[in-house]
Amino acid sequence: MTIDPSTPRISKPTIPGPNPHPRKPCDPLPAGACDSHAHLFGPQSRYPYQANRSYTPHDASEQAYRHLLRTLGFQRAVLVQPSVYGTDNSRMLETLTASGSDELQWRGVAVVDSSVTDAQLERMHAAGVRGIRMNLLFAGGVTFAEIETLARRVAGLGWHVQFLVDVSMFERLAERLDRLPTDSVIDHMGHMPTGKGVEDAGFQILLQLLQGGRTWVKLTGPNRISSLPRAPFLDVDPLFSALLAAREDRCVFGTDWPHVQLPGPMPNDGDLVDEFLRLMPDAALRGKVLTDNPARLYGF
Repeated sequence: MTIDPSTPRISKPTIPGPNPHPRKPCDPLPAGACDSHAHLFGPQSRYPYQANRSYTPHDASEQAYRHLLRTLGFQRAVLVQPSVYGTDNSRMLETLTASGSDELQWRGVAVVDSSVTDAQLERMHAAGVRGIRMNLLFAGGVTFAEIETLARRVAGLGWHVQFLVDVSMFERLAERLDRLPTDSVIDHMGHMPTGKGVEDAGFQILLQLLQGGRTWVKLTGPNRISSLPRAPFLDVDPLFSALLAAREDRCVFGTDWPHVQLPGPMPNDGDLVDEFLRLMPDAALRGKVLTDNPARLYGF
């Protein structure tokens, strides 16, 4: 049998898939609540992954994600381009483009490099993209000089630059972010192990950046930084509270669905939302973080 070399090679998943049975949170979410961090994957036959990748995920379909949003009570969602697609944003952009008359509201964060054209950026903006994501967690990625160049190009669109970074390990973070002409968004509460504590120098810099007003933080992924395998992630509480106290108007929440490359067991997303609600019992503050803040950041 002759194999067509143009046919994408279908690889088996190398990581667990998400819990297919999310449960409702204990409390309803406020109107206009936004999940500010999620990814879509597959099918590989239509959206092939780049060859140089660190994992192969299970399919995480738009249909499954819509079910998650409705179950949890979100009306808005932000799709973040995952690393396995590199700079091919097709999977995300097709969902954004097709959702114009949707009852859900969508935005996106893309991954681009210096080859992207202004026309492509403008088409992404029309589809709902409002930022670009940079991975500073692993060596060998883009240089900060390249980030500055890209930031200057997207600043006129009103976009931000989102960073996956361990704030306890990255040198001169404040100096570098202050040079950017855009706002910055930090993933997963700074992606720092909780054992380093609030007094860690890098975490203190993140708090200072928040207070400066041009940096935002995603209150996502407590299970990525906790030393505990399951909720409640009590060792995350001090970091969460410190970020909120620094600038509650610069914090947003996200599920991080479908939870790729977790260090611990796969959670039920209802548990993760309940963790957020446990740490934020005040209804007005919930409305600010879940609805008002993402509306400003993503232009809903």
